[in-house]
Amino acid sequence: MNSSSRRRRLTAAALTALAVAVTSTACGSGSDGGSNTADSGTYTIWDPYPQFDKSSAWAKLLDSCGTEAGVKVKRTAFDTSDLSNKALLAAQQDNSADVLIVDNPVVSTLAEAGVLTTTDDNKLDTSKVDPNLLAAGQTGGKTYGTPIGANTLALYYNKDILKKAGVDITSIKDWASLTAALAKVDKAGKKGITFSAIGTEEGSFQFLPWFWGSGARLTQLDSAEAVSALALWSDWLKKGYAPNSVINNTQTTSWQEFASGDYAFAENGTWQLANAEKAGFAYGVLPIPGAKGGNAAAPTGGEFVTLPVQSDTGRYATTQKLVACLTHTDHLFDTDTTLSYVAPTSEVQAKQVAANAELKPWVDAVKAARGRTSDDLGTKYPKISEQLWKAVQSALSGSNSPKDALSAAQSAVK
Repeated sequence: MNSSSRRRRLTAAALTALAVAVTSTACGSGSDGGSNTADSGTYTIWDPYPQFDKSSAWAKLLDSCGTEAGVKVKRTAFDTSDLSNKALLAAQQDNSADVLIVDNPVVSTLAEAGVLTTTDDNKLDTSKVDPNLLAAGQTGGKTYGTPIGANTLALYYNKDILKKAGVDITSIKDWASLTAALAKVDKAGKKGITFSAIGTEEGSFQFLPWFWGSGARLTQLDSAEAVSALALWSDWLKKGYAPNSVINNTQTTSWQEFASGDYAFAENGTWQLANAEKAGFAYGVLPIPGAKGGNAAAPTGGEFVTLPVQSDTGRYATTQKLVACLTHTDHLFDTDTTLSYVAPTSEVQAKQVAANAELKPWVDAVKAARGRTSDDLGTKYPKISEQLWKAVQSALSGSNSPKDALSAAQSAVK
């Protein structure tokens, strides 16, 4: 695809995002430049991992993949929001990076803006990737890239508190048994569960396992199933099983509450494993239960490795080699260990569990997880998510009943 046709395909939504981004994230021909600023022997990779410097295992893997492909790799790391804006602007200027590693909900935005090539075009092999994880990078029947790894949500629990409250963790199989456990914890004089219900994407992210676990779908926010999920959270606050602080909690402040040792449960992610080891008490991890049993689908976090559209189509063959190297089975174990991710393939997941048995509940949770933009929601998801977190805030603050809050959310989405 030539540069002029790609510009025509940039959607109105993408151009709006670009207009906002220009003042603070303008992309010129400096150090952040894309493929057109590099010579033919240098390939650019943009990633959202500024925490990893040139001496990190991640940076060394990029360099080694470049050596394997016979080229030099020029890597630039951005914060996640900056990376999305840079990618859109670079595409408008026909100056995209050769490889773009982006948060999975961003894939559909870039794809619908005409920024990314499909796996049909770029010949990436995604055959070993778990379908539920790959779905986060699919829109309009096409796949745009491959996941480098995934994280998701589960319930951390304090073993000492549950033991003193007489709660057998194996008895928790659905919402009713979880609520019964919270009642026992409360009766024993301890605090029940903490989570993040803040009015941002973090709040939606944490509510989704309960929303999906009820059987609800994002295309119908005010279904009876959705109302039951929000009523669950609302009732927990009314009964004192969850603190009022959840309304303002981020996932970080929610974790800090759990780390105090006063709470029986906390909904949080894979990324807290290292902190859990430092908490000073025995803990376990339980996949979030569905309303009537089984593991609820939690949203997938993690990034996709994608290949942006280039005017010089001759670059694709080498770029494909770079991405194949980055996502090869031999490298995924080390990469996902570094990123605290669960691997996107069953083969590497088994290797992770063999090396660390404590990852088993996280692998189970990831296998049940779902992409936020799955079901072909694509760029509709951000608006739906905003109305969802507003409904959660409205119900938990007592401003509206769960039913009225979700009815208003559905009306706003329409």
